[in-house]
Amino acid sequence: MGACKARGGNGPFAAEVSRYVPQIEQATGMRFKQPPRVETRSRDQIRQFLVRLLADERAKRDLEGQGAMYRRLGLIPDSLDLGKFFVDLYTEQIAGFYDPKTKVLYIPSDAKGQVVDATVSHELVHALQDQYIDLDSVLHVDGDQDRTTAAQSVFEGQATLVSMQLLGATLIPWDKRREMIRDMQGEAMPRFASAPMVVQETMLFPYLSGGEFMGRFYERNPRTSPVGRMPSSTEQIIHAEAYGETRDEPVRITLPALAPGASAVYQNNVGEFETRLFLFAHTKDASAAVRAAAGWDGDRYMIVRTPRGDGMVWVTVWDNSLEAAEFSSALEQALGKRYGGLRPGATAAGASAFTTRDRALSVWGGEIGGRPAVVYTDVPAGVSTAVLDPMKVTLAQ
Repeated sequence: MGACKARGGNGPFAAEVSRYVPQIEQATGMRFKQPPRVETRSRDQIRQFLVRLLADERAKRDLEGQGAMYRRLGLIPDSLDLGKFFVDLYTEQIAGFYDPKTKVLYIPSDAKGQVVDATVSHELVHALQDQYIDLDSVLHVDGDQDRTTAAQSVFEGQATLVSMQLLGATLIPWDKRREMIRDMQGEAMPRFASAPMVVQETMLFPYLSGGEFMGRFYERNPRTSPVGRMPSSTEQIIHAEAYGETRDEPVRITLPALAPGASAVYQNNVGEFETRLFLFAHTKDASAAVRAAAGWDGDRYMIVRTPRGDGMVWVTVWDNSLEAAEFSSALEQALGKRYGGLRPGATAAGASAFTTRDRALSVWGGEIGGRPAVVYTDVPAGVSTAVLDPMKVTLAQ
């Protein structure tokens, strides 16, 4: 007991740290290289930390770019300030956090009882992970949000699974756990309850789908870690067969220069999981959305600026032509639901064209570099949808 206490240190919550450190090592098969540091912070200090974190230039750019993508796909209201909303949301949700920059586990000074146990046992796993892989660099891969979400799913999934094991939580199916979280909304989590569906689901994904992924991983590899073989996409988190001996790696897409009059503002990827969310958000058909997104093999979107306002071009690559056709059909159905029964026309490039009161949309299907692809374009009305030439897109495995 004395050795464990020494490893827990003499700071805040030393008894809890001392108790959980050896249990976490036993559960993960990894040993702490040095004692974890724990400090307390007031709720106001935690909020100020979040404000500074989201005010970082790269974080701000990504939030603005991601927000623009969500707006163009109809996933958040045009008026929502995503940065401010996340500060309020995280302040409500956060019960403690491990900061990979300072290497410190911070716990709210007003935390008590089961909250302390749940927070310490979960966040200590992150402190341990950070001693074997640089969390800060892995979770901030520039321009590859889908890979970042996959990495986050490993880290949060492992911490969730280990913490549940240590606390003796009843193991129930992950989809049922999602329903339980929804039942706990309302007065307990008003900000989360009011969040757009895409925000709720992307927040839950690393914990729930990540926990399911890590459960499968531990069944095959007890007391080991995927740190040396990190998944590279949400596809690999969702589908067991995509992360096996032979991994289904996503195609890397490079977008070309735009047509004159349009300029690139931001680019990143959506990934299979958020593609599924987009389709479901408009069709309300979960099974169809899952099927239509399942053939995903890579994507890249670009927020574009035109003289009449901003738009978006989204290039997706699919496993085969049938999967591409299924997505294209689901995409057009989603657009019809969103905008109210659109009737397609045709463009000179052979794409399906749609016009609303203030938007010009097109869906192009064909081959790029020998791979089935679908290109969706959304620009202000009066602007040509031919802002990007699909034949100039390049692919790499």
